[in-house]
Amino acid sequence: MVTLIPAAAPRILARESFATQAYWTSGRSGVLHLARSKASGRWLHPFWNIDESDPDVEIAPVSGRGTVFTYTVNCHAYNPQVPPPYVIAIVELVEQSDLRIVTNIVNCAPDAVGIGLPVRVAFEHHDPLYVPVFEPDL
Repeated sequence: MVTLIPAAAPRILARESFATQAYWTSGRSGVLHLARSKASGRWLHPFWNIDESDPDVEIAPVSGRGTVFTYTVNCHAYNPQVPPPYVIAIVELVEQSDLRIVTNIVNCAPDAVGIGLPVRVAFEHHDPLYVPVFEPDL
């Protein structure tokens, strides 16, 4: 079951484009979507240089499961509406060894996060967008 988290604080969100629209709106369906090559099956994330006219690119669902590849605990209040401490992590998805997402780890004490922690996607709702975040998958 995918967790939908109400937005606790405003975030600075990226502008949508062809390449990022599925990423920022996939929380509506509860399934994370990313771009991939039809020919090779390789996932294309981050979305830099993806051309919507490229017939080889498709948007497809991923499992939303992965492990913490690396992380840091932020203890400074850079955004006064986001109280520290909070975890910034790079999560490696199970679909591909180099398929990594920069994200936050939620629903977990910062001192409980570690490299290799199994996680699953959750979505933080910022109408009309959904920010993919990850929580422990224990």
